[in-house]
Amino acid sequence: MQKIIFCGGGSGGHVLPALTLIQKIKQQSNDVEILYIGGFKSIEKELVQAQNISYRAIHTGKLRRYLSLENLKDMLNVVRGFFDALFILKRENKSNSLIVFSTGGFVSVPVVLAARLLRIPIFIHEQTSRVGLANKIASRFANKIFISFKASANYFPSHKVIYSGYPLRDECYDQKIRHPHFKNIDLQTPAKPILFVTGGGNGAKLINDFIARNLSTLAQHFTIIHQVGKSFIDQFEPLASNDYLPCAFVGPEMIDLFKASKIVLSRSGAGTVCELLALQKPSIFIPLKIAQKNEQYHNAKEAQLQLSSVIVEEDQMLDDQILLNAILNFNSQKIFSSEITSDSNEKASELILKYLSQFRS
Repeated sequence: MQKIIFCGGGSGGHVLPALTLIQKIKQQSNDVEILYIGGFKSIEKELVQAQNISYRAIHTGKLRRYLSLENLKDMLNVVRGFFDALFILKRENKSNSLIVFSTGGFVSVPVVLAARLLRIPIFIHEQTSRVGLANKIASRFANKIFISFKASANYFPSHKVIYSGYPLRDECYDQKIRHPHFKNIDLQTPAKPILFVTGGGNGAKLINDFIARNLSTLAQHFTIIHQVGKSFIDQFEPLASNDYLPCAFVGPEMIDLFKASKIVLSRSGAGTVCELLALQKPSIFIPLKIAQKNEQYHNAKEAQLQLSSVIVEEDQMLDDQILLNAILNFNSQKIFSSEITSDSNEKASELILKYLSQFRS
């Protein structure tokens, strides 16, 4: 039986493409065993176990490009994680039928290094248009590197790169709303246009604070659904009303919220950008300024070029009126042709799985 170990985490953006591929594998084959390696307390543990996927935890340490005393402690955790991963891979590779698939994030580096030592085939997927440090390290040892954006090819050895696109869920390619209600809000016939706000699964204080300051104005025009993050939900629940619904986390309803919304206001992680591109949904993006190599800004630029999405940078948010005007003036009916289509969705999933199948024992 073929075994595939997936790894990647630290944020939902690294986990979701892996979960999409795992779902596709399960649909296509009954003779593939899946195991996910992640951190003890990272977001991937919760997301993976919710899908009833076997999970093994290792020690992890964050990789930084700057000097910090935390680097010493985290480097020790990376070393511990390497031996954790080495033990798991040795145990799982008894029949030499194992391959490793990494979607990046600092949790993936010990797994990739251990796989290299054991001569286990390694595949990685880069979600962003600018490569992260973990995948930059992993690329040295990978057999093949799949990329979501063509611009990413500049960061990897050309003979390893395969432009696959981003593995998206099937519901990104139709207009059907699978969850017609979100909490108490009718997504198909809302009382007012829906403004969906998200700073990602962990929330974004900058965006949250903007919504809190301007809630009365926005509520005059929209029904607001706001993913605030678990750390902020206690602060925002008292503000709930018929026009404003704060929630800690959005699960499988996320794509339906994208479809139903008149305006999506969000960070610009690769997964979010690619999903909105597939849905042909122009949006307002606030890129995370401290992201490595300003990757979220470059992701948002892809959406701006293809769909005329709007970018409001963090520095501009010193003046609430800039973002407020962008929301109130936003014309979501400006739909342009996207590079990502249902054909590329098939390419993203099917092409990756085709390469993986070449390593079946």
